[in-house]
Amino acid sequence: MTTPRADPGRVLIVGAGPTGLGAAHRLVELGHDDFVVLDRAAGPGGLAASVVDPQGFTWDIGGHVQFSHYAYYDEAVDRAVGGQWLTHERESWVWIRGRFVPYPFQNNLHRLDAADRDRALAGLEQAHARTQTSKAANFGEWIDRTFGPGLADLFMRPYNFKVWGYPLEEMDTGWMGERVAVPDLTRIREQVAAGKDDVSWGPNRTFRFPRFGGTGAMWTGMARLLPRERLRYGADVAAIDTHARTVKLHGGDTLRYDTIVTTMPLDRCCAIATPIDADVRRAAAQLRHSAVHVIGIGLRGPRPETLARKCWMYFPEPNSPYYRVTVFSNYSPNHVPDGPDYWSLMAEVCESPARPVALASLVDDTVAAMRHDRLIPEGAQVVSRWHRREEHGYPTPFLGRDDVLRAIGPALEAQRVFSRGRFGAWKYEVANQDHSFMQGVELVDRLVFGEPETTLESPGLANSGAFLTANPWVSRRG
Repeated sequence: MTTPRADPGRVLIVGAGPTGLGAAHRLVELGHDDFVVLDRAAGPGGLAASVVDPQGFTWDIGGHVQFSHYAYYDEAVDRAVGGQWLTHERESWVWIRGRFVPYPFQNNLHRLDAADRDRALAGLEQAHARTQTSKAANFGEWIDRTFGPGLADLFMRPYNFKVWGYPLEEMDTGWMGERVAVPDLTRIREQVAAGKDDVSWGPNRTFRFPRFGGTGAMWTGMARLLPRERLRYGADVAAIDTHARTVKLHGGDTLRYDTIVTTMPLDRCCAIATPIDADVRRAAAQLRHSAVHVIGIGLRGPRPETLARKCWMYFPEPNSPYYRVTVFSNYSPNHVPDGPDYWSLMAEVCESPARPVALASLVDDTVAAMRHDRLIPEGAQVVSRWHRREEHGYPTPFLGRDDVLRAIGPALEAQRVFSRGRFGAWKYEVANQDHSFMQGVELVDRLVFGEPETTLESPGLANSGAFLTANPWVSRRG
């Protein structure tokens, strides 16, 4: 047992998503009951919530996959879900040139036509032979150096622009870590020669998913483990007074705090916090993000046999507005209404200043593209169309991001304002659900015990799986 070094006092937690619930969960575990969680929504989950539409289809706010880097997180979500899990073997694919190619695309070039295959392989050979004496200046240059022109032009560049919505030359490379498969040329040559699929790469080769309620079931379950009087929904923060240490809500209520943990987007936090240094406001204005449109298409009728086991698919080509489509009914049979032949597809579309969206026709365009891409066959009836736009979808790892964050974070923390989470920390490389939950947990341990925030400060270590077999938080239960 570690001896506490400090008392955080009255803690306000803004946001009942994974980060806010992680912080609250840890406070309860340590016996600290002077806190309240605020969320402007009607329930918990934030960007990890789930929705049931009027036709009875369940949708997530994006294509979440449940896998973990932390034993502590696994234990917490197991309690929240009550053991009601389904386990899946990942099947992710790329739809390109009228066919499915297993992911990672670069490891399965034998699936392409001979001309595309040979051009991609020649580019990889060129990239492998080229000696690099300096770090790539940006993500676009890194792609060209790493994959060569064939793969870059065919898949890597068009797909990544569809995902991020910003020129790749304006993005940094430090966020990638385990998220981009660096080509193993020897392995690729062997796969091409053998004509054999290679689908074993990646941190989420198997993943769990709640049997009922979508991803949001984890967070409604986590919220139920907390004292009900510590949760306040429909509470939208209008202003933060860092001198008086008060938060004003839309509607007029004012709440006092000693420490505030905010998971709202960092740019919004800096806009409503006063007084705040002008340099901090200027830094916050440089933050970049993209919006995401999540479009759920509920279907009844024949499902293509090619989709029977697929989890999600990537779409680099320009005919489709979406960059990814999840066969969401494959995650759980409870995602669709009772009755025969129901199934569902969930698409994600990026919107940014560099990639505008035709909003009025977006859902129709999505259905048309799904038919073109052979996802919706003849005879399948569209019985539900669900659409949700989230202004803050992806925190962009733009060039200079880390300098911007260094200008903001310490200034806020000097005022006892601690910004964490997917958009609170603005670090995509540690923005999964497990990362976000543990950012809340680790912040509480820093405030109480003086422990380091490993996830936020050392993303590479956090993503290495170092905490899967160890649970250092158990020894600090207070």
